[in-house]
Amino acid sequence: MNTAKIKKIIPKKVWSLLGPLYHFSWGLFANLLYHAPSNKLIVIGVTGTTGKTTSVYLIAKMLNAAGYKTGFTSTAMFNDGEKEWLNNKKMTMVGRLFTYQILAKMVKNGCRFAVVETSSEGIIQYRHRFINYDLIICTGLYPEHIESHGSFEKYREAKGMLFAHLKDCRTKYANQHFGVQRVEAGLKKLALNRVRKTVIVNGDDEHKDYFLSFWAETKWQYRLVPNAVDVKLNPNEDKDHNFHEAVATNISVAADGTSFTICQGGVCTNERFHLHLIGAFNVNNAMTAVSVGLALGLPLATIKQGLESVSGVPGRLEMLETKLNFGVIVDYAFEPHAVSRLYETLLLLPHNRIIHILGSAGGGRDVSRRPILGHLAGEQADVVIVTNEDPYDDDPTIIIDQVALGAEKAGKILGENLFKIHDRREAIARALVLADFGDIVLITGKGNEQAICVANGKKIPWDDRVVAREEIDKLKQQNSH
Repeated sequence: MNTAKIKKIIPKKVWSLLGPLYHFSWGLFANLLYHAPSNKLIVIGVTGTTGKTTSVYLIAKMLNAAGYKTGFTSTAMFNDGEKEWLNNKKMTMVGRLFTYQILAKMVKNGCRFAVVETSSEGIIQYRHRFINYDLIICTGLYPEHIESHGSFEKYREAKGMLFAHLKDCRTKYANQHFGVQRVEAGLKKLALNRVRKTVIVNGDDEHKDYFLSFWAETKWQYRLVPNAVDVKLNPNEDKDHNFHEAVATNISVAADGTSFTICQGGVCTNERFHLHLIGAFNVNNAMTAVSVGLALGLPLATIKQGLESVSGVPGRLEMLETKLNFGVIVDYAFEPHAVSRLYETLLLLPHNRIIHILGSAGGGRDVSRRPILGHLAGEQADVVIVTNEDPYDDDPTIIIDQVALGAEKAGKILGENLFKIHDRREAIARALVLADFGDIVLITGKGNEQAICVANGKKIPWDDRVVAREEIDKLKQQNSH
Protein backbone atom coordinates (compact mmCIF):
# COMPACT_ATOMS: atom_id res chain seq x y z
CA MET A 1 0.00 0.00 0.00
CA ASN A 2 1.47 3.37 -1.02
CA THR A 3 1.56 6.55 1.09
CA ALA A 4 -1.31 8.20 -0.82
CA LYS A 5 -3.68 5.29 -0.03
CA ILE A 6 -2.62 5.27 3.63
CA LYS A 7 -3.34 8.99 3.92
CA LYS A 8 -6.85 8.44 2.54
CA ILE A 9 -7.59 5.82 5.19
CA ILE A 10 -6.13 7.65 8.20
CA PRO A 11 -7.85 10.87 9.37
CA LYS A 12 -5.89 14.05 8.52
CA LYS A 13 -5.30 15.02 12.18
CA VAL A 14 -3.99 11.55 13.02
CA TRP A 15 -1.77 11.54 9.93
CA SER A 16 -0.26 14.92 10.88
CA LEU A 17 0.99 13.21 14.06
CA LEU A 18 1.91 9.82 12.65
CA GLY A 19 3.16 10.92 9.21
CA PRO A 20 6.57 12.22 10.32
CA LEU A 21 7.23 9.05 12.34
CA TYR A 22 6.14 6.92 9.37
CA HIS A 23 8.56 8.65 6.96
CA PHE A 24 11.37 8.74 9.55
CA SER A 25 11.00 5.00 10.19
CA TRP A 26 11.15 4.17 6.50
CA GLY A 27 14.33 6.22 6.10
CA LEU A 28 15.98 4.52 9.07
CA PHE A 29 14.96 1.07 7.87
CA ALA A 30 16.15 1.69 4.30
CA ASN A 31 19.50 3.05 5.48
CA LEU A 32 20.07 0.00 7.69
CA LEU A 33 18.87 -2.42 5.00
CA TYR A 34 21.39 -1.08 2.47
CA HIS A 35 24.22 -0.67 5.01
CA ALA A 36 24.37 3.15 5.06
CA PRO A 37 25.56 3.53 1.44
CA SER A 38 25.97 7.33 1.64
CA ASN A 39 28.85 6.84 4.12
CA LYS A 40 30.84 5.29 1.25
CA LEU A 41 30.31 8.08 -1.29
CA ILE A 42 30.94 11.81 -1.46
CA VAL A 43 27.34 13.05 -1.56
CA ILE A 44 26.31 16.35 -3.16
CA GLY A 45 22.78 17.55 -2.42
CA VAL A 46 21.10 20.09 -4.71
CA THR A 47 18.00 21.99 -3.63
CA GLY A 48 16.27 25.23 -4.66
CA THR A 49 13.21 26.34 -6.59
CA THR A 50 14.54 26.07 -10.11
CA GLY A 51 17.60 24.80 -11.94
CA LYS A 52 18.05 21.79 -9.65
CA THR A 53 17.77 19.11 -12.32
CA THR A 54 20.06 20.84 -14.82
CA SER A 55 22.57 21.58 -12.05
CA VAL A 56 22.58 17.91 -10.98
CA TYR A 57 23.16 16.82 -14.58
CA LEU A 58 25.98 19.32 -15.16
CA ILE A 59 27.72 18.47 -11.88
CA ALA A 60 27.57 14.75 -12.63
CA LYS A 61 28.81 15.12 -16.20
CA MET A 62 31.59 17.46 -15.07
CA LEU A 63 32.80 14.92 -12.48
CA ASN A 64 32.55 12.09 -15.00
CA ALA A 65 34.64 14.05 -17.48
CA ALA A 66 37.20 14.66 -14.72
CA GLY A 67 37.57 10.88 -14.43
CA TYR A 68 35.38 10.18 -11.40
CA LYS A 69 32.49 7.80 -11.74
CA THR A 70 29.36 9.59 -10.54
CA GLY A 71 25.76 8.55 -10.03
CA PHE A 72 22.79 10.85 -9.62
CA THR A 73 19.08 11.06 -8.87
CA SER A 74 16.95 13.87 -10.29
CA THR A 75 13.49 14.86 -11.47
CA ALA A 76 14.50 13.96 -15.02
CA MET A 77 16.82 10.98 -14.78
CA PHE A 78 18.58 8.39 -12.66
CA ASN A 79 22.14 7.11 -13.03
CA ASP A 80 23.69 4.36 -10.91
CA GLY A 81 27.20 4.75 -12.32
CA GLU A 82 26.67 2.11 -15.00
CA LYS A 83 23.38 2.94 -16.66
CA GLU A 84 21.18 6.02 -17.05
CA TRP A 85 17.41 5.99 -17.37
CA LEU A 86 14.42 8.34 -17.32
CA ASN A 87 12.73 9.05 -14.00
CA ASN A 88 9.38 7.26 -14.30
CA LYS A 89 8.45 7.73 -10.63
CA LYS A 90 6.81 11.18 -11.03
CA MET A 91 8.76 12.27 -7.94
CA THR A 92 11.94 14.31 -7.57
CA MET A 93 13.19 12.57 -4.43
CA VAL A 94 11.79 9.08 -4.35
CA GLY A 95 10.98 7.77 -0.89
CA ARG A 96 10.77 4.39 0.77
CA LEU A 97 13.68 2.19 -0.28
CA PHE A 98 14.48 3.58 -3.73
CA THR A 99 16.96 6.35 -2.91
CA TYR A 100 19.02 4.14 -0.60
CA GLN A 101 18.84 1.28 -3.06
CA ILE A 102 20.26 3.35 -5.90
CA LEU A 103 22.96 4.80 -3.58
CA ALA A 104 23.94 1.22 -2.72
CA LYS A 105 24.08 0.41 -6.43
CA MET A 106 26.39 3.40 -6.95
CA VAL A 107 28.71 2.02 -4.26
CA LYS A 108 28.67 -1.42 -5.89
CA ASN A 109 29.40 0.12 -9.29
CA GLY A 110 32.46 1.96 -7.99
CA CYS A 111 31.11 5.50 -7.93
CA ARG A 112 33.11 8.16 -6.12
CA PHE A 113 30.29 10.73 -6.04
CA ALA A 114 26.51 10.77 -5.75
CA VAL A 115 24.53 13.86 -6.71
CA VAL A 116 21.07 13.89 -5.13
CA GLU A 117 18.37 16.36 -6.15
CA THR A 118 16.73 17.06 -2.79
CA SER A 119 13.23 18.53 -2.84
CA SER A 120 11.41 20.39 -0.08
CA GLU A 121 8.69 17.73 -0.13
CA GLY A 122 11.35 15.07 0.35
CA ILE A 123 12.93 17.02 3.19
CA ILE A 124 9.71 17.45 5.21
CA GLN A 125 9.15 13.71 4.77
CA TYR A 126 12.64 12.97 6.17
CA ARG A 127 13.88 11.35 2.96
CA HIS A 128 17.16 13.21 3.47
CA ARG A 129 17.51 12.34 7.15
CA PHE A 130 19.86 9.36 6.91
CA ILE A 131 21.85 10.51 3.88
CA ASN A 132 25.37 11.61 4.83
CA TYR A 133 25.79 14.73 2.69
CA ASP A 134 29.14 16.45 2.12
CA LEU A 135 28.27 19.39 -0.14
CA ILE A 136 24.89 21.10 -0.21
CA ILE A 137 23.82 23.58 -2.87
CA CYS A 138 20.89 26.00 -3.03
CA THR A 139 20.24 27.25 -6.56
CA GLY A 140 17.94 30.07 -5.39
CA LEU A 141 14.50 30.48 -3.90
CA TYR A 142 11.15 32.01 -4.84
CA PRO A 143 7.54 31.05 -4.06
CA GLU A 144 6.49 27.54 -5.12
CA HIS A 145 4.42 24.74 -3.54
CA ILE A 146 2.97 27.35 -1.16
CA GLU A 147 -0.37 25.53 -0.73
CA SER A 148 1.53 22.36 0.12
CA HIS A 149 3.83 23.97 2.69
CA GLY A 150 1.41 26.53 4.08
CA SER A 151 3.53 29.64 3.50
CA PHE A 152 6.71 30.79 1.82
CA GLU A 153 8.42 30.94 5.23
CA LYS A 154 7.67 27.26 5.81
CA TYR A 155 8.86 26.45 2.31
CA ARG A 156 12.16 28.22 3.02
CA GLU A 157 12.42 26.49 6.40
CA ALA A 158 12.03 23.13 4.68
CA LYS A 159 15.04 23.94 2.50
CA GLY A 160 16.86 25.14 5.62
CA MET A 161 16.33 21.74 7.25
CA LEU A 162 18.69 20.25 4.67
CA PHE A 163 21.39 22.81 5.50
CA ALA A 164 20.92 22.23 9.23
CA HIS A 165 21.26 18.49 8.63
CA LEU A 166 24.82 18.95 7.34
CA LYS A 167 26.12 19.53 10.87
CA ASP A 168 24.88 16.08 11.90
CA CYS A 169 26.54 14.30 8.98
CA ARG A 170 29.56 12.15 9.81
CA THR A 171 33.01 13.23 8.66
CA LYS A 172 34.47 11.26 5.78
CA TYR A 173 38.04 10.73 4.61
CA ALA A 174 39.03 10.10 1.02
CA ASN A 175 42.16 9.21 -0.92
CA GLN A 176 43.60 11.39 -3.67
CA HIS A 177 41.15 9.84 -6.15
CA PHE A 178 38.12 10.80 -3.99
CA GLY A 179 37.58 7.22 -2.87
CA VAL A 180 35.98 7.33 0.59
CA GLN A 181 38.05 5.24 3.02
CA ARG A 182 37.06 3.65 6.28
CA VAL A 183 39.45 4.84 8.98
CA GLU A 184 40.09 2.51 11.91
CA ALA A 185 42.95 4.32 13.62
CA GLY A 186 43.34 8.06 14.03
CA LEU A 187 46.87 8.11 12.61
CA LYS A 188 45.66 6.78 9.26
CA LYS A 189 43.68 9.96 8.79
CA LEU A 190 46.92 11.84 8.19
CA ALA A 191 47.40 10.00 4.90
CA LEU A 192 43.90 10.88 3.72
CA ASN A 193 42.00 14.03 2.87
CA ARG A 194 39.15 15.03 5.13
CA VAL A 195 36.09 15.78 3.03
CA ARG A 196 35.10 19.22 4.23
CA LYS A 197 31.40 19.80 4.82
CA THR A 198 30.57 22.55 2.34
CA VAL A 199 27.61 24.74 1.42
CA ILE A 200 27.29 26.50 -1.94
CA VAL A 201 24.66 29.18 -2.57
CA ASN A 202 23.52 31.43 -5.38
CA GLY A 203 25.00 34.77 -4.32
CA ASP A 204 22.50 36.68 -6.47
CA ASP A 205 19.55 35.22 -4.57
CA GLU A 206 17.91 37.41 -1.93
CA HIS A 207 17.85 34.50 0.53
CA LYS A 208 21.56 33.72 0.32
CA ASP A 209 22.33 35.03 3.83
CA TYR A 210 19.76 32.69 5.33
CA PHE A 211 21.47 29.65 3.83
CA LEU A 212 24.98 30.94 4.50
CA SER A 213 24.03 31.34 8.17
CA PHE A 214 24.00 27.57 8.65
CA TRP A 215 27.10 25.79 9.91
CA ALA A 216 29.62 24.50 7.38
CA GLU A 217 33.37 24.02 7.35
CA THR A 218 33.60 25.78 4.01
CA LYS A 219 31.15 28.18 2.37
CA TRP A 220 30.98 29.19 -1.28
CA GLN A 221 28.79 31.54 -3.22
CA TYR A 222 28.61 32.12 -6.95
CA ARG A 223 27.43 35.25 -8.74
CA LEU A 224 26.88 36.53 -12.25
CA VAL A 225 28.46 39.88 -13.17
CA PRO A 226 28.02 40.58 -16.90
CA ASN A 227 31.21 42.66 -17.27
CA ALA A 228 34.58 41.92 -15.69
CA VAL A 229 35.23 45.59 -14.92
CA ASP A 230 32.35 45.46 -12.44
CA VAL A 231 33.73 42.48 -10.49
CA LYS A 232 34.61 43.42 -6.93
CA LEU A 233 36.35 41.26 -4.35
CA ASN A 234 33.88 40.11 -1.71
CA PRO A 235 35.12 41.48 1.65
CA ASN A 236 34.18 38.25 3.43
CA GLU A 237 36.72 36.37 1.34
CA ASP A 238 39.51 38.50 2.80
CA LYS A 239 38.35 38.07 6.39
CA ASP A 240 37.40 34.41 6.40
CA HIS A 241 39.53 31.78 4.69
CA ASN A 242 36.56 29.42 4.88
CA PHE A 243 34.46 31.67 2.63
CA HIS A 244 35.04 31.58 -1.13
CA GLU A 245 33.41 33.11 -4.16
CA ALA A 246 33.24 32.31 -7.86
CA VAL A 247 31.96 34.87 -10.36
CA ALA A 248 30.86 34.32 -13.95
CA THR A 249 31.59 37.38 -16.03
CA ASN A 250 32.03 38.51 -19.66
CA ILE A 251 28.75 36.69 -20.23
CA SER A 252 27.57 36.22 -23.80
CA VAL A 253 24.22 34.63 -24.66
CA ALA A 254 23.44 33.55 -28.23
CA ALA A 255 21.25 31.17 -30.18
CA ASP A 256 23.99 28.51 -30.25
CA GLY A 257 24.87 28.61 -26.55
CA THR A 258 26.31 30.72 -23.77
CA SER A 259 29.85 31.67 -22.86
CA PHE A 260 31.59 33.29 -19.89
CA THR A 261 34.84 33.56 -17.98
CA ILE A 262 35.48 32.90 -14.29
CA CYS A 263 36.78 35.15 -11.53
CA GLN A 264 37.83 33.68 -8.23
CA GLY A 265 39.19 35.60 -5.27
CA GLY A 266 38.83 38.79 -7.32
CA VAL A 267 41.20 37.46 -9.99
CA CYS A 268 39.68 36.92 -13.44
CA THR A 269 40.94 34.31 -15.88
CA ASN A 270 41.02 34.46 -19.67
CA GLU A 271 39.78 30.88 -19.99
CA ARG A 272 36.42 31.11 -21.73
CA PHE A 273 33.68 28.54 -21.11
CA HIS A 274 31.50 27.76 -24.13
CA LEU A 275 28.30 25.96 -23.14
CA HIS A 276 26.08 24.26 -25.69
CA LEU A 277 23.07 25.30 -23.58
CA ILE A 278 21.15 28.44 -24.46
CA GLY A 279 19.70 30.91 -21.98
CA ALA A 280 21.31 33.15 -19.39
CA PHE A 281 19.81 30.97 -16.64
CA ASN A 282 22.07 28.13 -17.75
CA VAL A 283 25.08 30.21 -16.70
CA ASN A 284 23.61 30.02 -13.19
CA ASN A 285 23.23 26.27 -13.53
CA ALA A 286 26.76 25.90 -14.82
CA MET A 287 28.10 27.92 -11.89
CA THR A 288 26.84 25.31 -9.44
CA ALA A 289 29.09 22.79 -11.19
CA VAL A 290 31.99 25.27 -11.36
CA SER A 291 31.67 25.92 -7.62
CA VAL A 292 31.58 22.20 -6.83
CA GLY A 293 34.67 21.62 -8.93
CA LEU A 294 36.58 24.48 -7.31
CA ALA A 295 35.49 23.38 -3.82
CA LEU A 296 36.90 19.92 -4.57
CA GLY A 297 40.15 21.40 -5.85
CA LEU A 298 39.70 20.44 -9.52
CA PRO A 299 41.62 22.47 -12.13
CA LEU A 300 39.50 25.06 -13.94
CA ALA A 301 40.49 23.54 -17.29
CA THR A 302 39.09 20.17 -16.18
CA ILE A 303 35.82 21.77 -15.05
CA LYS A 304 35.58 23.63 -18.36
CA GLN A 305 36.14 20.47 -20.40
CA GLY A 306 33.41 18.64 -18.51
CA LEU A 307 30.80 21.38 -18.92
CA GLU A 308 31.56 21.88 -22.58
CA SER A 309 30.99 18.16 -23.20
CA VAL A 310 27.27 18.50 -22.36
CA SER A 311 25.17 19.00 -25.50
CA GLY A 312 21.81 19.25 -23.75
CA VAL A 313 19.68 18.17 -20.81
CA PRO A 314 16.71 15.85 -21.46
CA GLY A 315 13.37 17.65 -21.30
CA ARG A 316 14.97 21.03 -20.65
CA LEU A 317 14.72 23.32 -23.69
CA GLU A 318 14.96 20.19 -25.79
CA MET A 319 14.67 20.94 -29.50
CA LEU A 320 13.12 18.11 -31.46
CA GLU A 321 14.32 17.24 -34.93
CA THR A 322 11.32 17.84 -37.21
CA LYS A 323 12.67 18.29 -40.76
CA LEU A 324 9.73 20.64 -41.19
CA ASN A 325 9.75 24.40 -41.75
CA PHE A 326 9.07 25.13 -38.06
CA GLY A 327 10.61 24.18 -34.73
CA VAL A 328 9.33 22.20 -31.74
CA ILE A 329 10.69 22.71 -28.22
CA VAL A 330 9.82 20.67 -25.11
CA ASP A 331 10.53 22.12 -21.68
CA TYR A 332 9.73 21.23 -18.07
CA ALA A 333 8.90 24.79 -16.96
CA PHE A 334 5.60 24.82 -15.09
CA GLU A 335 5.62 27.90 -12.86
CA PRO A 336 5.60 31.58 -13.86
CA HIS A 337 9.22 32.50 -13.07
CA ALA A 338 10.62 29.60 -15.09
CA VAL A 339 8.20 30.18 -17.98
CA SER A 340 9.13 33.87 -18.04
CA ARG A 341 12.84 33.00 -18.29
CA LEU A 342 12.00 30.52 -21.03
CA TYR A 343 10.39 33.28 -23.10
CA GLU A 344 13.48 35.45 -22.63
CA THR A 345 15.52 32.61 -24.10
CA LEU A 346 13.15 32.13 -27.05
CA LEU A 347 13.86 35.73 -28.08
CA LEU A 348 17.40 34.56 -28.91
CA LEU A 349 16.04 32.13 -31.50
CA PRO A 350 14.94 33.34 -34.92
CA HIS A 351 11.21 32.72 -35.21
CA ASN A 352 7.95 33.97 -36.62
CA ARG A 353 5.17 33.04 -34.20
CA ILE A 354 5.16 31.15 -30.91
CA ILE A 355 2.44 28.54 -30.42
CA HIS A 356 2.42 27.61 -26.76
CA ILE A 357 0.85 24.42 -25.36
CA LEU A 358 0.53 24.52 -21.57
CA GLY A 359 -1.59 23.51 -18.61
CA SER A 360 -1.21 23.41 -14.85
CA ALA A 361 -1.10 20.68 -12.24
CA GLY A 362 -3.96 19.70 -9.98
CA GLY A 363 -3.79 18.09 -6.58
CA GLY A 364 -3.81 21.41 -4.76
CA ARG A 365 -0.49 22.43 -6.30
CA ASP A 366 -0.25 26.23 -6.36
CA VAL A 367 -3.78 26.88 -7.61
CA SER A 368 -3.10 30.63 -7.69
CA ARG A 369 -0.53 30.30 -10.45
CA ARG A 370 -3.01 28.96 -13.03
CA PRO A 371 -4.37 32.31 -14.32
CA ILE A 372 -0.87 33.81 -13.97
CA LEU A 373 0.53 31.16 -16.31
CA GLY A 374 -2.31 31.78 -18.74
CA HIS A 375 -1.79 35.54 -18.65
CA LEU A 376 1.96 35.11 -19.25
CA ALA A 377 1.35 32.85 -22.25
CA GLY A 378 -1.36 35.21 -23.49
CA GLU A 379 1.07 38.13 -23.44
CA GLN A 380 4.09 36.35 -24.91
CA ALA A 381 2.74 33.73 -27.34
CA ASP A 382 0.86 34.34 -30.57
CA VAL A 383 -1.32 31.28 -30.13
CA VAL A 384 -2.15 29.64 -26.78
CA ILE A 385 -3.46 26.09 -26.45
CA VAL A 386 -4.48 25.13 -22.91
CA THR A 387 -4.58 21.42 -22.22
CA ASN A 388 -4.40 18.75 -19.55
CA GLU A 389 -1.17 18.38 -17.58
CA ASP A 390 -1.40 16.45 -14.29
CA PRO A 391 -4.90 16.92 -12.86
CA TYR A 392 -4.55 14.32 -10.09
CA ASP A 393 -7.95 14.33 -8.31
CA ASP A 394 -8.92 17.82 -9.48
CA ASP A 395 -11.40 18.46 -12.28
CA PRO A 396 -9.25 19.03 -15.39
CA THR A 397 -11.93 21.24 -16.93
CA ILE A 398 -11.71 23.69 -14.04
CA ILE A 399 -7.89 23.80 -14.27
CA ILE A 400 -7.99 24.43 -18.02
CA ASP A 401 -10.66 27.13 -17.63
CA GLN A 402 -8.60 28.91 -14.95
CA VAL A 403 -5.47 28.94 -17.11
CA ALA A 404 -7.43 30.04 -20.19
CA LEU A 405 -9.06 32.87 -18.21
CA GLY A 406 -5.62 34.38 -17.65
CA ALA A 407 -4.89 34.20 -21.39
CA GLU A 408 -8.22 35.88 -22.19
CA LYS A 409 -7.42 38.71 -19.79
CA ALA A 410 -4.16 39.17 -21.70
CA GLY A 411 -6.15 39.71 -24.88
CA LYS A 412 -6.45 36.28 -26.42
CA ILE A 413 -9.77 35.37 -28.09
CA LEU A 414 -11.21 31.89 -27.63
CA GLY A 415 -11.50 30.08 -30.94
CA GLU A 416 -9.13 32.47 -32.74
CA ASN A 417 -5.77 32.48 -30.99
CA LEU A 418 -6.80 30.66 -27.80
CA PHE A 419 -7.93 27.03 -27.69
CA LYS A 420 -8.99 24.73 -24.86
CA ILE A 421 -8.27 21.09 -25.74
CA HIS A 422 -8.53 18.49 -22.98
CA ASP A 423 -6.64 15.70 -24.75
CA ARG A 424 -2.92 16.55 -24.62
CA ARG A 425 -2.11 14.56 -27.76
CA GLU A 426 -4.86 16.35 -29.66
CA ALA A 427 -3.51 19.68 -28.37
CA ILE A 428 -0.04 18.88 -29.69
CA ALA A 429 -1.45 17.72 -33.02
CA ARG A 430 -3.47 20.95 -33.35
CA ALA A 431 -0.40 23.07 -32.67
CA LEU A 432 1.57 21.24 -35.36
CA VAL A 433 -1.20 21.79 -37.91
CA LEU A 434 -1.38 25.49 -37.03
CA ALA A 435 2.39 25.93 -37.28
CA ASP A 436 3.80 27.61 -40.36
CA PHE A 437 7.20 28.65 -41.70
CA GLY A 438 9.51 29.93 -38.97
CA ASP A 439 7.10 29.26 -36.09
CA ILE A 440 8.07 27.66 -32.78
CA VAL A 441 5.75 25.14 -31.16
CA LEU A 442 6.49 25.30 -27.43
CA ILE A 443 5.28 22.45 -25.20
CA THR A 444 5.77 23.13 -21.48
CA GLY A 445 4.91 21.62 -18.12
CA LYS A 446 6.21 18.08 -18.36
CA GLY A 447 9.56 17.95 -20.14
CA ASN A 448 10.64 14.30 -20.23
CA GLU A 449 8.25 13.12 -17.50
CA GLN A 450 6.99 9.63 -18.12
CA ALA A 451 3.38 9.83 -16.95
CA ILE A 452 0.28 11.99 -16.62
CA CYS A 453 -1.15 11.73 -13.10
CA VAL A 454 -4.94 11.48 -12.97
CA ALA A 455 -7.56 10.60 -10.33
CA ASN A 456 -7.19 7.85 -7.74
CA GLY A 457 -3.40 7.71 -8.06
CA LYS A 458 -3.51 6.41 -11.64
CA LYS A 459 -0.61 7.20 -13.96
CA ILE A 460 -1.05 7.24 -17.72
CA PRO A 461 2.23 6.50 -19.57
CA TRP A 462 3.31 9.66 -21.37
CA ASP A 463 6.28 11.50 -22.82
CA ASP A 464 5.72 14.88 -24.54
CA ARG A 465 8.75 14.27 -26.76
CA VAL A 466 7.59 10.85 -27.92
CA VAL A 467 4.04 12.03 -28.60
CA ALA A 468 5.28 15.12 -30.44
CA ARG A 469 7.53 12.99 -32.66
CA GLU A 470 4.65 10.62 -33.41
CA GLU A 471 2.39 13.52 -34.39
CA ILE A 472 5.20 15.07 -36.47
CA ASP A 473 5.52 11.78 -38.39
CA LYS A 474 1.74 11.74 -39.00
CA LEU A 475 1.86 15.30 -40.31
CA LYS A 476 4.74 14.44 -42.66
CA GLN A 477 2.76 11.49 -44.05
CA GLN A 478 -0.28 13.71 -44.61
CA ASN A 479 1.82 16.36 -46.35
CA SER A 480 3.43 13.78 -48.61
CA HIS A 481 0.07 12.71 -50.10
